[in-house]
Amino acid sequence: MAKKDGEKDGKRGGGKDRAKDGGKKSARRRSREKSPALRDVLRVPGGRRIDLTAYDASAVPAGPADKAAGLAATAALAPRLADLQERLYAASTAGDRRRILLVLQGMDTSGKGGTVKHVIGLFNPSGCRIRAFKAPTPEEQSHPFLWRIMQALPRPGEIGIFDRSHYEDVLIARVRELVPRSQLDPRYGQINRFEQSLAEDGVTIVKVFLHISYEEQRGRLLERLDNPEKHWKFNVGDIEERALWPAYREAYEIALEALDPAYPPGDFDVDECRRRLLAT
Repeated sequence: MAKKDGEKDGKRGGGKDRAKDGGKKSARRRSREKSPALRDVLRVPGGRRIDLTAYDASAVPAGPADKAAGLAATAALAPRLADLQERLYAASTAGDRRRILLVLQGMDTSGKGGTVKHVIGLFNPSGCRIRAFKAPTPEEQSHPFLWRIMQALPRPGEIGIFDRSHYEDVLIARVRELVPRSQLDPRYGQINRFEQSLAEDGVTIVKVFLHISYEEQRGRLLERLDNPEKHWKFNVGDIEERALWPAYREAYEIALEALDPAYPPGDFDVDECRRRLLAT
């Protein structure tokens, strides 16, 4: 009887309700159509050298307007993320090799750890593989630079998170001149080919550069000094690294450009080929 009553109510008043729901859905759809996708807004433009000074590190070009709204929006994603994670893992039990790798890069205090805490904390930890890359150990130094990265890759069905990554080998290695330039320059191509092989093997790579200004980093480091409970996070070496800020900025700009896949140039004379074609 309850089912029939429900059906009857639906016939009487459902039209207006459906119209209202349809109106709301249409409004949301129009909003999505007008607003570009977040990843498109934040994507690094290809085809040219990046100038990080042209980007306001404090700007919020898309998404929630402030930190409180961001935390609320992130929390609201929890059920959806949990469902997607479970489906990803379930598919792996049937032989699906897909997995996700989130790469977080940025200067000290840029928020890599906070991102892991607030975003990755919404996932089931048993399905995540989190790795923070520090200075390479003697064993890691005895191998090619990508060796330690390959040891930490997520398995099928897992979500991998890198706090720093293989990009350190073209960032700090360049700034500190840890390897000869003859070894450094080829690494950009090696990283491109490595990531391409991961994509071909079912890895979806999400690379995030956390942009922070020189002034903002000073403020965050001072906050650590002013709070005894945060002294464990303070590294005196960070003060010395700040003196190299322009060099690090340049290294990031080169990496953001050099690691952007580009179409290879032709190995022929374009004008000559055009002349010959027009003559046929």
